[in-house]
Amino acid sequence: MLALRSAYFTARTRLHPLIRVLHGTFDAADLRTHLEQRLGCDFDILMVHSSFNHMQPMFTDSPLALVKMLMSLCGPDRTLVMPAFYFGDPEIGGATATFTQRPRFDLKRVPSQMGLATELFRRTPGVVQSRHPIYRMAAFGPLAKDLTRGHEFCEYPNGIGSPFDFMARHNTRIIGIGKTFQVLTQAHHVEGVLGDEFPVPRSQGSGIQITVVDGKEEIPVTLTGNGFLWRFNIWKLGSIMDREQLQEWTFHHVPLFATRAADVTAALINAARRGITLYEKP
Repeated sequence: MLALRSAYFTARTRLHPLIRVLHGTFDAADLRTHLEQRLGCDFDILMVHSSFNHMQPMFTDSPLALVKMLMSLCGPDRTLVMPAFYFGDPEIGGATATFTQRPRFDLKRVPSQMGLATELFRRTPGVVQSRHPIYRMAAFGPLAKDLTRGHEFCEYPNGIGSPFDFMARHNTRIIGIGKTFQVLTQAHHVEGVLGDEFPVPRSQGSGIQITVVDGKEEIPVTLTGNGFLWRFNIWKLGSIMDREQLQEWTFHHVPLFATRAADVTAALINAARRGITLYEKP
């Protein structure tokens, strides 16, 4: 799989000059202007999913320039949030296999697996991280500490008391840059909010005891082994939310999307209460 991925990007790199002619180019300043025109200023939190690779070769700046632009876009009065998820060491397996073998998670040392921009943001001075060892969130701004606090103790990592819950209760814009809404983690918030009322059967697994290391502090955390027995299909979200609530477009052929956390949660709660979810029965 890694060899195929490498071959794909090598072939694509050779075509960069042609692709730039077809779609044009833009830098961080151009992207900021576009986002300001598209999003406006009605938000207190900006949650960004990104893929620098999928912005290439049209984007001519660096991942660091992208991060700095987003921080500047939010300014001192808004909070920027990025996912810094960790799904385990690929040489060991997924998160469960990794934490079973290595039950310690160093908050500062374990990198984000959500792309280079998220890792650069995570390392930026002043950025606060939630302490969940899988669905870790990184935030910068006036609401950062409140948004990330207590994540490691939530019953569901995307549920009540989590950063996703906080974002749903505040004026939060969620955008994707180089990403479609396939990555919209907010779509899982409904599962934790409804709990046992969520109309999809869950599997019951044994929990894993791990230690989260945050500097000199060590926090015992239990990762539940619960999951869902049905297949998740995020693409159903397009039929649950209307186009005004879930917007998709391209900028120089780079995919973008925008929505609001509260709209995602409300739409999926209403749908679940009618027996409609993003899961498909086998």
